[in-house]
Amino acid sequence: MPEEINRQWLLASRPSGFPQEGNFELNEASLPNAEHGEVMIKLEYLSIDPYMRGRMNEGKSYTPGVQIGEVMTGEGVGVVVESRSSALSAGDHVVTRTGWQEYSTAHESAVRKVDASVAPVSTALGVLGMPGLTAYHGTFDVIDPRPGDTFVVSAASGAVGGVVGQLAKKSGCRVIGTAGSDEKIAYIVNELGFDAGINYKTENVAERLAALCPNGIDGYFDNVGGETTDAVLENLATGARIAICGQIANYNDVEQAMGPRNLRTLLVAQAKMQGFLVFQFVQKHPAALERLSAWVADGSLKYKEHIVEGFEEMPRAFIGMMHGANFGKLLVKV
Repeated sequence: MPEEINRQWLLASRPSGFPQEGNFELNEASLPNAEHGEVMIKLEYLSIDPYMRGRMNEGKSYTPGVQIGEVMTGEGVGVVVESRSSALSAGDHVVTRTGWQEYSTAHESAVRKVDASVAPVSTALGVLGMPGLTAYHGTFDVIDPRPGDTFVVSAASGAVGGVVGQLAKKSGCRVIGTAGSDEKIAYIVNELGFDAGINYKTENVAERLAALCPNGIDGYFDNVGGETTDAVLENLATGARIAICGQIANYNDVEQAMGPRNLRTLLVAQAKMQGFLVFQFVQKHPAALERLSAWVADGSLKYKEHIVEGFEEMPRAFIGMMHGANFGKLLVKV
């Protein structure tokens, strides 16, 4: 049996603006008990994602927020150490919603078994997990890229954006990405095959988009919102399709940001802007994972992981992500 202590990170207080280490509390609890149909999982990797910032707030959202004193929300991948399920055995690797803790229990219906022979198990939290599925469905089911389209993706070096750009290239698009450093721009162009990149910290995004997209932007995958999205809206082609995935530029605002106020451009371009959640495509997930897995296996879909060592580093890793410190899919190795 594993150790008798389960370390957990709890939400200690709600942040105002950017989160601080004091918003989290390290707790020691007893090991969870697996009931009938459940498994106990020893976590090996925990995912850190931008959506977690919204779960720290009060107020209406698409899912309930984390309450004060509760374990922080999130997904993890690990090994089954105790099974009371006929479908899973000790030693199996699984991915599920676990929260920020070292051990977790889950019902067999809520976990996905991971085949470690296809790719490292960590990819079940990235390119072969929620971020990869988000990229897949936002690209194909919302934007529907077509050969010859000019396609723009923000946060292009991230876990979602990097996959989006490659899927758009597979669809015959000309792809442009935005990111926050010259290193990240070099990565998306030289490694992932983007046609061009824009460093939003050192370049005028609106001017660069106008120069790079003389015929307008046909598809835009929005991970950040803010001024980048304002600039894209001013450069739309007729019939443009926009997928709203994330708005990280505004997640830490103390007051509600004004805008966008240039939605007139949607009218002029007869464009479509659609927000989406990965969960709305759950019936399509198996087929999407099959295609993503095949592309990872043949090397045509590349990914980058940013792995932080040590469970105690969870809050610092999360705060760093909010400031753009990560490069690729951010994971903590428990």
